[in-house]
Amino acid sequence: MLSFPPRYRVAILHISFWCVYLSFFLYRISGFYQEEPVDWRRIWIIAVLSMVFLLLIAYTNYFYLLPRYLQHKKLGRYLLELGSVFGLLITFRIYLERYLIDGFTYQEEYLYSLRFIIHVSLTTLFIVIFIGMLRFAEEWFELEAKKKEMENEKLTAELRFLKAQVNPHFLFNTLNNLYYLAFTQSPNTTEVIEKLSQMMRYMLYDSNHPQVSLCKEIEYMENYISLEKLRLNNPIPIRFTVEGAERTARIAPLIFITFLENAFKHGVSNTHAESWVNISIKLCGQECVYEIENSKLPVNGKVVEEKSGIGLQNVQRRLDLTYPQKYELAVDDTPDRYAVRLKLQLT
Repeated sequence: MLSFPPRYRVAILHISFWCVYLSFFLYRISGFYQEEPVDWRRIWIIAVLSMVFLLLIAYTNYFYLLPRYLQHKKLGRYLLELGSVFGLLITFRIYLERYLIDGFTYQEEYLYSLRFIIHVSLTTLFIVIFIGMLRFAEEWFELEAKKKEMENEKLTAELRFLKAQVNPHFLFNTLNNLYYLAFTQSPNTTEVIEKLSQMMRYMLYDSNHPQVSLCKEIEYMENYISLEKLRLNNPIPIRFTVEGAERTARIAPLIFITFLENAFKHGVSNTHAESWVNISIKLCGQECVYEIENSKLPVNGKVVEEKSGIGLQNVQRRLDLTYPQKYELAVDDTPDRYAVRLKLQLT
């Protein structure tokens, strides 16, 4: 049933209930004739009468009376209307059944007894209440579905906003680098423009999808590191290793770049020869481990503590939305070193 659309699930639920009820009803009625030949004509008359009147009362309440009550919230009016319909149809059913089965000859004493009237009334009331509860259940499920849809739309909008904030931040840093290279008339300017165009193409097109190939994300990071190396123009140790990356592995785009940007921002400088950055990505099955560590740049002879800016806050919020309960983020901040370890369960 789970594979059907919601509207078909409701119809299947109702049909299944009536099939089960009819089967049980026929079994119970036929049990009364164990010591004599079964009068199937009589049984089917009773069964058809029962089903017709139950359907009339139950679905008059389901399609007309209950929606009116839910709209106007007038309980007294609803009970009066339901009681009138209930009493009228029950009375008509009892007299019709007496006529078709007994012909008002009073040979079937049970049909004229108070026990028969109570049995028919309670059975009908139970069915009406049960079908009415299905109506309330459907309303609740529809409300929950709409609530979940609104929450998903809100989270999607927030995720797009957080992802969009990455682009201007990266573009600002790269344009600064490009300006510096152009100002110094570096021969690497054209190479920077080419790599920048490749990265912008990735950011504008590929990153709009919920997930991208891990290989493309790694290529994007390699281009970024290449740009930083061109800007630094200095043999600063920058190590980037990848293990086990498969082309089938997919990941949320632009998850790693914020940590990479911060590593170069706080850990690498032309004026500090001892600076370094180590980056590694390891993929084992569906588990991806991303580790990045960098040295800390001293200012006025003192090492400045790194601060978690808005970029790190954004990426952590993106992780909460994209990989709920499926990631581990650890930060190791020491006087001379800053390290981040992110473990993701890819889907």
